[in-house]
Amino acid sequence: MAATLVHLLSIIFCLIFQFSNALTPDYYLQTCPKAEATITRAVRRSIIKDKTAPAALLRLHFHDCFIRGCDASVLLDSKGNNKAEKDGPPNISLHAYYVIDNAKKELETMCPGVVSCADILAVAARDAVALSGGPTWDVPKGRKDGRVSKANDSLQLPFPTFSISQLQQSFSKRGLSLDDLVVLSGGHTLGFSHCSSFQNRIHSFNNATDVDPSMSPSFAASLRRICPMHNKVKNAGANLDFTPNSFDNVYYKLLLKGKSIFSSDQALLAASRTKALVAKFATYEKEFFDAFAKSMIKMSSIDGGGTEIRLNCGFVN
Repeated sequence: MAATLVHLLSIIFCLIFQFSNALTPDYYLQTCPKAEATITRAVRRSIIKDKTAPAALLRLHFHDCFIRGCDASVLLDSKGNNKAEKDGPPNISLHAYYVIDNAKKELETMCPGVVSCADILAVAARDAVALSGGPTWDVPKGRKDGRVSKANDSLQLPFPTFSISQLQQSFSKRGLSLDDLVVLSGGHTLGFSHCSSFQNRIHSFNNATDVDPSMSPSFAASLRRICPMHNKVKNAGANLDFTPNSFDNVYYKLLLKGKSIFSSDQALLAASRTKALVAKFATYEKEFFDAFAKSMIKMSSIDGGGTEIRLNCGFVN
């Protein structure tokens, strides 16, 4: 009887623990009711001054969640002998940290020690999409901030040179499906890439050809002009699609025409399931928007195991 009671209490405790750690859209309803509006204002102000901010914020959120889960570890600064994620090779070009910092500063004045940096990042990513013409969604909140950030961990991110099998493995490790892979790749409708990320497709592709044969010849020629073999122009590169500041389905349309930037984009046409989804999203923008909102909620809910609410997003308490 005693053993049964202990077992029952254990189950109740686990359920309470899980519930208390569950993310919910209304998490700050009582403790900081103006939290989301404050973050949205910060994102809106940044876009007025910097058209690249939406792409940067969306990328920040991806790069955060794919390392240790969504715990804002990507925001931590290097300190002493510890080189943080933001200084890892794939993250050197990340920017727009100031947007998160500005929102955090306002929130600390309004509701001290309440809103996590991880939640600010998740809401800012949603706002970046919505304010660029894309879908909106209710962001589940209640994440805690992590205390660990290591530059070498950034090498766990999916690379722009990945094949479909490598991409599938990378997403599967984070509990994301093949469908999520195609949907979240649509985030490449925003932003810009440096030459180094697609050099492999336009120079010395293999022993037989310089250029990836799956790429449109005219598109490849334009990229080769921008990014010659021995490019010496700092920050040279290309937009990820023809409407880099608008969240739309142009990325998928260009992909079907051989006008994608990364090998990892082209890889989506290598499997029948992913190719069919690309074709669907290229045709029906609303289908893409609806799927993107769902996949973003799923990705942004990857547990980061955070333990605190940072008072400054660049440093642990």
